[in-house]
Amino acid sequence: MCNKTSKFLHQIIFPLLLLIGCGTAVHAQKIMLPADTSIVSTDEVTVNGKRIPYQVTVGTQPVYGEDGAPDAALFYTYYERNDVDQVENRPIALSFNGGPGAASLWMHLGYTSPKRLEISDEGYPIQPYGIVDNSHSIIDVADIVYVDPVNTGFSRIVNDGKREDFFGVYQDITYLADWIDNFLSRQGRWRSPKYLIGESYSATRVAGLSAELQDHHGIYLNGVVIVSGTKMELPIASNEVLQLPNYAAVAWYHKKLPEDLQKKSLTELLSEVETYAIEEYLPAVERGGFIDEDQKQAVAEKLARYTGLTKEFILDHNLTVPTKAFRKELLRDEGYFIGLSDARYKGIDKMDGGDTFTGSTPPEAAAWDNAFTPAINAYLRDELNFKTDLQYQVSGAVFPWPWDRFTDGTGDKLRNAMMQNPRLHVLFQAGYYDMLVNYFRQMNGMWKLDPSGKMKDRLHFNVYESGHMMYVREEDLVTSTNDLREFIQQSIPLKGEAATY
Repeated sequence: MCNKTSKFLHQIIFPLLLLIGCGTAVHAQKIMLPADTSIVSTDEVTVNGKRIPYQVTVGTQPVYGEDGAPDAALFYTYYERNDVDQVENRPIALSFNGGPGAASLWMHLGYTSPKRLEISDEGYPIQPYGIVDNSHSIIDVADIVYVDPVNTGFSRIVNDGKREDFFGVYQDITYLADWIDNFLSRQGRWRSPKYLIGESYSATRVAGLSAELQDHHGIYLNGVVIVSGTKMELPIASNEVLQLPNYAAVAWYHKKLPEDLQKKSLTELLSEVETYAIEEYLPAVERGGFIDEDQKQAVAEKLARYTGLTKEFILDHNLTVPTKAFRKELLRDEGYFIGLSDARYKGIDKMDGGDTFTGSTPPEAAAWDNAFTPAINAYLRDELNFKTDLQYQVSGAVFPWPWDRFTDGTGDKLRNAMMQNPRLHVLFQAGYYDMLVNYFRQMNGMWKLDPSGKMKDRLHFNVYESGHMMYVREEDLVTSTNDLREFIQQSIPLKGEAATY
């Protein structure tokens, strides 16, 4: 429920800003928001049996250009527990989704905030689209800010802002670091323990931000959380090798493995497959066409056993089956193909044959869009009273997206930040059934993040029995938020504790 201040802002000031501050845009028939505004309301949620009162702020904060004028209006939603006496001791987490070009609604209404989408226990849409209290929110241990980068959500370029200043690996990191610096100043959070949470592409974003904030803003983080993160330009093992445990997990879920393997627990099975992948499959793949024929046959038989595919199919692909072919082949005899970012989902294609797909949207993505898009619009507009005719862009127009200006890799940036900041911990969270960014590839990336082995006690990895958005499954939402809560609490130093190696 909005308080009197919120009603005043919403009913009087906000409409005036829309008419006066953006008059030119209105005449040009462009819908824009003020670069700087906020609406505040209060609510409460029960987390782990304890009542947590909080304040929620929705609004825009400028990204300033070199001339000091706003070049963009960045939309955010800020949840702040309001029964805390000493806010300087209170952790704050800034949360981003991926893309590039994805708004923050997935993490916002799926994972850590005091509100969540009402979906089935396995993550399937329920109509009508409802928002419920999230009893697993991390609001009990940290305040959370959900940020929509430029051209996502309600965030837009304004005035004389230029696209080339926002879209690209380097540009994205630079302007978001400036924005975070300003946000911490406005909210009085410079002394708070600070965390970044990034999903998918935002692994690149938060890895780069860890160094950008540290090197150019003096902002030293306590933690970086990478959820189903894409690679961070670190050297990795062969992609085919890293896919094998993921294939085994998916085949196990769909009950396509031999009976003795199906009887194993998932973790027991994957321990076996991971060892085989690194110790036997990798050397075989690296021999290419010069592999001994007997060894090739033996590897194909083992791969067939672990993947649910036929030996002939594997040999036809020279021991390295692409993800697209696996997705089409595994359930071909049942007339289905499997999802990409969550292989638990099944889809129907125009033809069962071949290894191409007639539809561009994987089945799980269609299900999630179906549920999250109406929900975020209803929640922001109706419950938090952010009234605007502007479209909430779930996936924004951010391309072309230059990749070549951050040539030394964001993974190297994160490693360097960790080497210089002994307080900085990193948590990786992944789903076994994510075929877009498979868990073993992420694990391999974590291994390569610290070749010295001197920082491995600050690197943490958790895997869950779901996909890219592991939190849409109720059981994994409970586990993953508890893991995140524990990570935050354990990475906050004791009062007066020196930061040394």
